[in-house]
This record gives sequence, C-alpha cells and structure tokens, in this order.
Amino acid sequence: MATSVRKLNTKGNNSEAETVVAEPGKVTEADGFVPEAKVQETTKAAANDRAAARTNDRRGLDEKTLIGIYRTMYLSRRIDDKEIQLKGQNKIFFQISGAGHEAVLTGAALAMKPAYDWFFPYYRDRALMLGLGMTAQEMLYSSVGAEPDPNSHGRQMPSHWGATRLNVPSQSSCTGSQALHAVGAAEAGYRASLVKELQKVVTGFKGDEVVYMSVGDGTTSEGEWWEALNSACNMKLPVIFVVEDNGYAISTPVEVNTAGGDISKLVTGFPGLFIQKIDGTDPLGSYAAFKDAVEYCRERKGPAFIHAKVIRPYSHSLSDDEKLYRPEEERDADARIDPIKTYAEFLMTEGICSSEQLEALRKEVDEEVNKAADIAVATPQPAPETAYRNVYSPDVDPTDRTLFDTENGAELSGNPGTMVDLINRCMHEEMERDPAIVVFGEDVADASREEYLERVKGKGGVFKVTANLQRKFGSARVFNSPLAEANIVGRAVGLSLRGLKPVIEIQFFDYIFPAMHQIRNEVAVMRWRSDGESKCPMVIRVPVGGYLKGGAVYHSQSGTTLFAHTPGLRIVYPSNALDANGLLRTSIRCDDPVMFLEHKHLYRQVYNKSAYPGSDFLIPFGKAKKVREGLDVTIVTFGALVERSNQAAKRLEQKGITVDLIDLRTLVPYDWEMIAESVKKTSRVVVAHEDPISYGYGAEIAARISDELFEYLDAPVRRVGATDTFVAYAPQVEDFILPQSDDVEKAVLELMKY
Repeated sequence: MATSVRKLNTKGNNSEAETVVAEPGKVTEADGFVPEAKVQETTKAAANDRAAARTNDRRGLDEKTLIGIYRTMYLSRRIDDKEIQLKGQNKIFFQISGAGHEAVLTGAALAMKPAYDWFFPYYRDRALMLGLGMTAQEMLYSSVGAEPDPNSHGRQMPSHWGATRLNVPSQSSCTGSQALHAVGAAEAGYRASLVKELQKVVTGFKGDEVVYMSVGDGTTSEGEWWEALNSACNMKLPVIFVVEDNGYAISTPVEVNTAGGDISKLVTGFPGLFIQKIDGTDPLGSYAAFKDAVEYCRERKGPAFIHAKVIRPYSHSLSDDEKLYRPEEERDADARIDPIKTYAEFLMTEGICSSEQLEALRKEVDEEVNKAADIAVATPQPAPETAYRNVYSPDVDPTDRTLFDTENGAELSGNPGTMVDLINRCMHEEMERDPAIVVFGEDVADASREEYLERVKGKGGVFKVTANLQRKFGSARVFNSPLAEANIVGRAVGLSLRGLKPVIEIQFFDYIFPAMHQIRNEVAVMRWRSDGESKCPMVIRVPVGGYLKGGAVYHSQSGTTLFAHTPGLRIVYPSNALDANGLLRTSIRCDDPVMFLEHKHLYRQVYNKSAYPGSDFLIPFGKAKKVREGLDVTIVTFGALVERSNQAAKRLEQKGITVDLIDLRTLVPYDWEMIAESVKKTSRVVVAHEDPISYGYGAEIAARISDELFEYLDAPVRRVGATDTFVAYAPQVEDFILPQSDDVEKAVLELMKY
C-alpha cells in the first residue's frame, strides 16, 4: 500500500506543501522473488520525461554566457576523451569520466561562487571544476601524475579534486565520506555566526557562504550520507546535497541500490530540506534549480537537495565495460539526450551560435586540450623521495623539545588532582587561550537543553572529563553530537578544514569502529594525499582499556595496534594525571590529527594524582619517561601496565634485580633513543602492553630492538600481553586474560636465567 508524505514546495516553505505518493519498495530476483511484471524506470522513459520538460527559456543569461556553458561542457568531454586516448597509449594509469554529467555541473558552477562558497565534489565533477576555474592543463597534470598537479601532486588518481584557491578541499576515493565533511564545513560558518569571536578564525567566513556536496546515485546507500543529511537538517545548515543519478553504481542499477528507485522520494521526510528533482542533461534548467537552491541556503532557511537525472555514455571507468550489463537500446537512449549534442542544437535553433561558430569553438578547445596533454606528458613526476613529504605537519613539530618541553621547569601547586581533573582543567585553559577550539561528542555537554542548566548539575561526559565546559564557553563551542561516531569525526574534518580546532570525544574505544573509515581514510591521510594542500588537525579523545571489573567485551578494548599502523596519525597514551595534562596541551597545539587515549582504569586512581603544573606545561611527543632506574632488565610499557610493572619491579628489587622502567607516553612517535640507551645498559628487555600479545604494538618494539640492538642483547626480547581473546565480564576471567603484575615479574625472572 502506498503511503503519503509531505514535501516542500519550490519556495522552500510548508504553507503550500504538495502530497507525494511514495511507491512501495520493489523486490528483485536477487531477493529470490520474480514479480509478475517488472517495473523499472528506464533511461528511455526518463529521456521522454526530460524532453517534455525542456523549454527555450534562457534563464536571464546573455549570449556570451550561454556559449560559455557549451564551451565548459565540451571542454570537459574532450578532456575525458584525451585521457582515454592517453590511457590506451599507456601514458596515464587510470581514467574515470564525467561524461553525461556535464550539464548539471556547469549549471551548478554558474550559480555558485568559487573561492567564496565551499565545494565537496566527487570524481564525476570535472565540468564543475572547470566552471569554478580549474584548467585543462591542471587536470591533465593530474592525469599523468605530474608534480604540478594541484589536486595531489601525483599522489591520487585523476579526478580526485582539490584546489584550495577555489575552496575545494582534497577529496578521496571513498564514496560519500565527504558528505560529513561538507556538513562540518557549513557548521563552521554556522557556529561563527553564533560567536563573533569565531568569525576571525573560521577560514572564508562570509556569513552567507554555501556548501556544495555531490555524490552519485549509488552512494546514497552509504550510512554516512544519511547521517550528513540528518545533521544538516537538524542545524539548518546551508548545504546543497546533489545526487547525480545516472542510473548505475558501476553495474548495479538504481532500483537495486535505492528502495523504490527514486532517492528524492525517500528524503521527503527531512524537515526544512528544499527538494528539487531535475533533468540534469539540461544545463539551463540545472542552472535555474541551483540558483533557487543557492538562494534558499544563502538566506539560511536550511539545506537543499537536488536530484539530477543524468546519463553515463561511457563505462564507469576504463576498468569497467558497460556492454557486459547494459543493452545497446539503453545506451542508444543515452546518446539521444547527450547534453553535448542537445545543447549545441539549442544554441543553433535559438540563433545564439551558428554551426560554423560552434565548429570553430570545438577546434579551439581541441587544440587547447592537445597542447595541455603534450605539456603534461613531458612534465616530470615527483621525485621518489618526496613520498616522505607531508605525512605530518612541516610547520609544527610536536617532538621539538625546544618548543614543547617545559616539563623540567614546571612548578606544581594546589591540591593533587586525578587524571580526570587535570585533563578537564587543561581543556578549560586551552579553550580560554584559543577561541578556535570546539569540543563535541556523545554526552560531552552539561545539558543540551540550556534552560535546564540552572537546575541540574550537568553531565559533562560519562566520565565527567568535559564537565562545565559548556557552562563556561557556551553551547556554540561545546555541544553534544548524535549517537554516531562517523558523524563526530566526519564533521570534525569539515570544521578543521575551515580553521577550527575540534577536540572530539569517542565515548568508548570499543565503539570507535564506525568512525575508523573516517579516521584511516580521511583524517590521517588528508595532508599526505594532497601533499600539504589540505589538512585537518584535531584531537580525538578516546577512553580505552580494561581492568574495570565488569567492563567485558565492549568496554575493555585497548586496540592501539590498529591505529598505530596508520601513517599521519599521532597516538598519545598517558599513564598519570600530570602527563595527561602536558600531553593533551601539546596535542591541542599540534598541527596534526592526534588520537589521545585515556585509560579508564587510570581516571581516578590515587597513586597517579598530581598537583597542577600551570597553563604552559607541555610534554613533547616522542619523549618517554624513566619511572625507575635499574641495571638488570629494561621494561618498555605504557598505560595501565606502567604501575603494574612498577609493582613488579619493587618485588624484583627485593630479589636483587633492578629494573629500568620506561613509560613511552606517546606511541606514535615513540622514544627510540631512550629505549636504545637502556637496552645497551641492561642487555635484557621486556615489552609489555595490554592488547593481545600476537601481532601487537609490542612486536614493533621487540623487532626493532632485535634488528638494531642485537649485539647488546644477552637474552631474547620477551613480550607480555593479553591472551589472544577478547575481555570477559567475570572478574577472575578478566584477570586471566589481561596482563598482570605477576606476568611482568615472571617474564623478568625468566630473562635473568640467560
């Protein structure tokens, strides 16, 4: 049975809402059911719909602009054709085209402002980038992987757009992940509009800038795309969500990806969303739709949604052959409504441009593309050793002990505080110092309903680490997120790209994995993939670890190994309150993404309390701490195992064995110099960590010691870790699984036998 839903009218308000009947979901043979009659919106049927809707309305554009539209579309197509030719000659290595999408993209570029608005396109958006100001030469530099490529300097595939001069941050291959970045970028402007102080720090704040974000129809199946729509509508952000629907996600047709085969019908329930479904092969109709959407967003009425039906005259990419799954009839139907053909006919029919003039224009474009290709092919690729460039910030080095080490001169004062106390105080002081800092995550605010603040104590995080930050700095800078980890990290990317400094919280490490895609494929790699053109520094605070008595499988994970293997991400893991304060301050002032791991068991321990070191207390990354001095065995560890190892060392000392105990404090980078110095002194090493012992972080330390310090060793390098299982709920089973003080002591005693 069909259901009725409401949709905004074209003016973007609810007063004259029309009723849309949503079709029941279709069932395909892939589900094991063959319907009596298959119902599918074919390309041919869509073409007939478009033809009926076409008009000769020039949309107020002069003839020069109308001809310019054709030039942009044709130039886009010819660059695609040139890349295909170069691929056949083995002069480029990958090709994915924007063919068939040129009309809607040219219309979008014409309606928006480059270097004023913000753009998060996807790989089909060649014509948009040309319309915004990228050149054929720049695109062909990208095609051959040349050093001058502005998108990535030879690091990414062609059509992975990035142009900071045009407000186009670096885009990845991951379909849909940029939707949350777009929301974050729009949110930066929104929060700046609420706090005047932020207007000075948000890059490109104008007060009415609009954010463009596009995907193909297949990407609307991604959960992060829906999360982005939800947040944009919730905050009424000026984001234009564009779906370029060419009917296929590689070989999978739209009705298999999308319930009912029509994404614009599925989004009608989002409040304040201005929805338009358009013929994306009509550049003038597309321009008009974008003009309306831009106006709606500039007036801060909310987000807009444009569902553009387009065609795909070429295969998904040169790695795909569409003849394997698309019949000739369907491909011929696409060809009949190809915008390069139909718009040229419009220009001639309307007397705007003669066939001779169009032919001259095409010749001019062909010459431009051929010349650009010849130059690109002759341009050198980056030198091999440049691979090391821009993994981390070249401007701010958190390992620099002349800039980030005030540890020795710190003067402690006041009553001793727990790790929670000193982290909280650090955030208070840093937010006071730097107005660019915003704090958000699940339950981090005192109370989202501000009217309750005078009547309630306030939440301030499940561990109270962010207590009173909202009260002090306001709800525009400290706020709760939806219960969606990818949403938190993805929005932080967009906020960071525009100059804010997100300090975000993932409530428990065990639930970080929905955000792992954003952390690994976007956050950590942003600077490197753009070769320094884009960056997204942030601090990701994460409570971790076991020893909780009842934490069980989903509240006891440590997981350091999983993220330590990610270039571009720095990892901090303090074991006490004082170190947590100094390392968090360095993390916030760092210019790289930092994962700041806070062991839950250590939050309120008495033994690791500290008086306050002052607001300029800094501990550099890569500087370990010598907890005990000894001569017989080196123990390298971090987190909760520091104190467990210390207790073992005290018992060992009674047996005449002295331990050199090293607390790494930061895992990426780690202090190799201190480890090497200690091993040369003791000749025996135990590496202890809380993760399962196999394939763990400790294996890296052990392997490097064996490789570089072999001649100094008198015994094998021994590792202590958890069992290769998960953590159980029952306390005695948890104790068996996690490494204990006795395990460390036993490992040392065994080494002393050599």
